[in-house]
Order: sequence, then C-alpha cells, then structure tokens
Amino acid sequence: MSDDNASLNWFRHAAPYINDLRGRTLVIGLPGDALEHANFRNLVHDLTLLVSLGARLVVVHGARAQINRALAERGIANQFHGNTRVTDRETLEVIKAAVGKLRFELEAAFSQGLPDSPMARSALKVVSGNFITARPIGVLDGVDLRWTGTVRRMEVKTIQHALEQGALVLLSPLGTSLTGELFNLNYLDLASEAARALQAEKLVLFREAPQLSIDGERVTELSIVQAEQITSRVDSAALRCAIAACNAGTPRTHLLSYAQNGALIQELFRREGAGTMIYRDSYEVIRRARITDVGGILGLIRPLETQGILVRRPREKLEAEIDHFTLVEVDGTPVACAALYPIHDEQGQVVAAELACVAIHPDFRGSGRGAKLLRHLERQAGVLGINELFVLTTQTEHWFIEQGFNPATAKDLPASRQSLYNIQRNSRVLRKRLHP
Repeated sequence: MSDDNASLNWFRHAAPYINDLRGRTLVIGLPGDALEHANFRNLVHDLTLLVSLGARLVVVHGARAQINRALAERGIANQFHGNTRVTDRETLEVIKAAVGKLRFELEAAFSQGLPDSPMARSALKVVSGNFITARPIGVLDGVDLRWTGTVRRMEVKTIQHALEQGALVLLSPLGTSLTGELFNLNYLDLASEAARALQAEKLVLFREAPQLSIDGERVTELSIVQAEQITSRVDSAALRCAIAACNAGTPRTHLLSYAQNGALIQELFRREGAGTMIYRDSYEVIRRARITDVGGILGLIRPLETQGILVRRPREKLEAEIDHFTLVEVDGTPVACAALYPIHDEQGQVVAAELACVAIHPDFRGSGRGAKLLRHLERQAGVLGINELFVLTTQTEHWFIEQGFNPATAKDLPASRQSLYNIQRNSRVLRKRLHP
C-alpha cells in the first residue's frame, strides 16, 4: 500500500473520532519535565491541531523539575512530606518565579500556530489567569505544609466562556486564597479537579514512560477496579491521579508518554492507541445489532469473505438477517460480531442453533473478546431453550475446539440444516452441548 493510500485510510478511520471530539472538553496534564523535552514542540503542534479540529482544551502544567533546579541554584533545600512539597516563604518565592516563567513560555509556544500549514499565521488564543481559589492543606501527620495548598474553587463559568470562544485555557499550579495569599498546588491534583469541575470527556496525563507495565507486560486499558488492584505493584502518581479522576466522574483518563512523537494523536484517533486508558464505566458493550449497524458489520466480515474464511453475504441478505447478529462495541465502534441462527425441526420446534459469521477486527484479536462474545451467545441460546450449538468452519476449527466445541460430521446436523450443507465448501462441522 502506498503512503498516500495509507494516509487516506488513516484519515477515514480517524473521521468518527474527530467528529466525536468536536465540542468536547479535554484536560491535558503536562509535567515540568515534558516542557523541556525535545518532543515538546511536536506535542504543542498536536495540541494546537486538536483545537483547530474543535476540541476544547484545558492545559495544566507542572514545574517540579524547574523548581528543584532553581532551589538547588540558590542553595535552598527541598522539603517533602511523602510526595508533597513543604512550601515555606523562601521556597514560595522561588516557585512563583519558576511557574511564572513557564507560563509565559507556554503562552509563547502555543502562539506559533501550525508551522508548515495554512494555519502557520493563525495564532491560537491562550487564556490564563486567577481561575483557581486555593486553601492551605494545613498540617499532615504533624508536619505543617505551610504555603502548599489544594483547590477550593474553580472559576468554571469563566473557563467555559473562554473555551466557547475557541481559546486554549492554561492553568498553572498556583492558586490564590480569599485572603490574598498564594499557594503552591500539585499539578496532578489540579488537573483532576479541573476535569471534574468542567465535566471533561477525557483527562490526558503525560509522563515519561509510555503504557503502564505489569510484570513486564504492557497494559493498554484498565477499569477503575483493575487499576486500583495494581496500585500496590505500580508506583505511579499519574495512575493514582487517573483513578481519582475516574472516581470523581471523568469517563476516561489516558496515560501517555511525552517523549513519543504523535502519541496523543494515535491515542485519540486510532483504535489501538499509544498509552494506557483507565475507564470509569464499561466502554465496551455487547448488544444486539440494529439495521444501522449493517455498514459496521460489513466492514468486519468483508476481509474474511475475501480470504474465503466466511461465506459472502450480500448487503440485502445481511439487512434481512440483522436480528440474528450480536455486536461487540468499543467506544461506539463495532470490533466483533457473530450471528446465532435457530435450527427448527419438521414440526417447527427449535432443536439447536448455528453460530455463524464470527468476525473480530485485527486490532482486537487475541484480547479475549471472541470468547466473551461466544459466552454471551451461549447465554442467549440458553434463554431460547437451545442446548446444542453447531458451527461450520473452514479455517478456524482449532479456535472453536479451544472454546469447548467437538468435531462432528454433516450427518450430525439437524435434518433441516443437512439439506443446506455445501459439499463443495467442505466445511468442518463442530458441535457443543450447552448445560441446561
């Protein structure tokens, strides 16, 4: 496939995701390290591109690396209680200078437009200001954290108004109190609170590492429950923030690497993504197909028909039989399908069922979704009083055997189905008895 065709296919597949993100609010968390990385310029371009596509962006930045360096240059010792900085008056002055410098540098970076494109001179509006009211954390475990604070209130209406005007909102990790004091904030806590208060569709947290790794295996997606179960084995402030955000109502949180060029675009606009997603509710559903799903099902089964794995079904036939189909959907996109056809005897009684048209998108094979779909169809058959399933296959016999099917012959098929058996196709027949 040529590069032009590959780009065209990518854009076509990305179109539904682009449409879905238009008008949605995304909160982006950037650690101080990311702002100094060689890939930061590319990340700025990608964020600017998202705004141009209609996404509403709130960028929250950290500054720990810059603050630590500035303190060291002045001979001031870092003070932490666990992972929380103890901010005395002297440290606060250094923080104000470091954060202020970063804020202006970020505003300048986002004001360049999109170089080498028609938007090169179209500067992105960046809005920042005193959007955060803070309060002191106070004393923890006997340690007074002084001018280290937490979010008390966020100027949601003001931020939303700026987003509606097409601006990118920039939040720095400082907040003012009702008494006019300034407090040092943890940028991850600020990002999580911003996602909650603004009812963001997604919270994207950048860190140096790409996907989470558990026992050497990279993980692309976790439910809240699964994420909470691994916190004892994975020491990650970003993961803890992701869990907190999802528990507070944010549907999806994504952990990405700021060192990987294009990670944000790949995560948002491609099915396989580039990082680890923590999701609040099940973003994967299994449901009966509807007539509007015909196009999605055709997209799944056509490649397998071309390879001779599945019997070709005209669109008209698929539309007529749509009630027999079940889909697995991930974020609204069909990724697997199968059909269950009841088999009747001469008296019209249902005596068994045929499982057919099992198809899984290549990006989602090997993830257990096929087995999950099969279990769902077995339960569906049980509700109909069916206690025996048949499947006819030419190339996937072993997979069905792994799922509990046993070899059979065409003579084992119910009489009404035997008459339809295609001898030329010479399909293997498998059967599975279901427990009543």
